Amino acid sequence: MDTLYNQTNLLIQQTQYSFQTLEGSPKNAVEIESDIQEKINLINNNCMKLDLYIMKIPVDQRPSAKMRCDQLKYDAKHLQAALAACQQKRARREQAATEREQLLSRRFTANPDVTAINIDYGLQHQTSLQNANRGLDEMLHTGANALDSLRSQRVTLKGAQRRIMDMANTLGLSNHTMKLIEKRAKEDKVILLLGVAITLIVIVLVIIYFT
Repeated sequence: MDTLYNQTNLLIQQTQYSFQTLEGSPKNAVEIESDIQEKINLINNNCMKLDLYIMKIPVDQRPSAKMRCDQLKYDAKHLQAALAACQQKRARREQAATEREQLLSRRFTANPDVTAINIDYGLQHQTSLQNANRGLDEMLHTGANALDSLRSQRVTLKGAQRRIMDMANTLGLSNHTMKLIEKRAKEDKVILLLGVAITLIVIVLVIIYFT
């Protein structure tokens, strides 16, 4: 197991050195990237073998061995991510070079129709911007008027609130008197109903007694 671990660790160091070679040799980037990918695949395979070896060693040695194997897996993931970044960088560089060559090799000819269309489009765009600017000014003016109206309404509502509070304080005694009157009317109604009920009961009893 130690031999396989040392081989894998050495392979990681070689892969890191290959990245330095990749930076210095952009012309052979594809070949170097392929070689790096093969080394990363070999590292991953070795890590899988190390996982199997860990299950066969004594239990007290497994935590240390697993930690070393996890470190190798961590390094392999970082190498894979670095390779993907290099490939993307190379793809962007090649695309930029291709677009630059196409731009340099393109022949420009006069085309009055296209020029007229571009001018018309520019005028339409400017007109649209002016209309949008006027619309924003109108919206701001309308908003300012609405704020002024709300302020005046606020002052009016405050005055009305003060008047209502004053009237409420003035009518406090009258409200109390009205509540007493209503209470007395309810009590009189109850007394009337009780009197009617008692009278009916007496009449019924008298009829029953004499019959």
